[in-house]
Amino acid sequence: MMPPPILVSAACVFILLLSGCNDAPGYPKTSAEVLRPQDQLSFDILYRQNCSACHGADGQNGAAIDLGNPEYQALVDDRSLRKWISGGMPGTQMPAFAISMGGTLTDSQIDAIVLGMRNTWSQRAVLGGRNAPPYAQDQKGDALRGKEQYNTDCASCHRASKQQVTSPDYLALVSDQALRSIIIAGRPDIGHPDWRGDKPGSPLSAQDVTDIVAYLGSSRSATPGQPYRRDR
Repeated sequence: MMPPPILVSAACVFILLLSGCNDAPGYPKTSAEVLRPQDQLSFDILYRQNCSACHGADGQNGAAIDLGNPEYQALVDDRSLRKWISGGMPGTQMPAFAISMGGTLTDSQIDAIVLGMRNTWSQRAVLGGRNAPPYAQDQKGDALRGKEQYNTDCASCHRASKQQVTSPDYLALVSDQALRSIIIAGRPDIGHPDWRGDKPGSPLSAQDVTDIVAYLGSSRSATPGQPYRRDR
């Protein structure tokens, strides 16, 4: 004996309601694609959420250093990258991202970002067999000599640029290490050459770089911006 049509319809509605329970508001998701924030290890997602606002969507054309520059990736070591991501870079606007330092990223997520940068932006032989000046300063700088070197190798471009590199206010926002990295690796996204410059056969030496950084650092303002008037 066939069940009445009304019973068949009610059973179908009941089955549909049950199948939609998992999508009801407030019902916990079970999809493997839904992760807790601390379990997210996708480089693309982590970079977009934590890095792209300052360093650019593809590691380029951001306000901060060009992470997508293969020369920068060849210059900086993993330990330094982890250090800056974890604890921030003193003397810059780079904040600390490690949970242990008040940030939101686990050690595994920081490792995923470092590995992702290497896999995405590193290029073999990008330095053409040349030995770049070391990433970290290993010599004492001479600011007076650095000023002469700056006027010889840098001023011709920066004098006409909107980027006033010698501005005390700008220098208050950038560390010596960041300046050193840009001088050595360049910023191809904005047309800044690397330490080899635009004159073949006349690259900057490690001492040249150190001296230029010493000169720029000597112009840094401890209190950037327009000072308040005392009569206000």
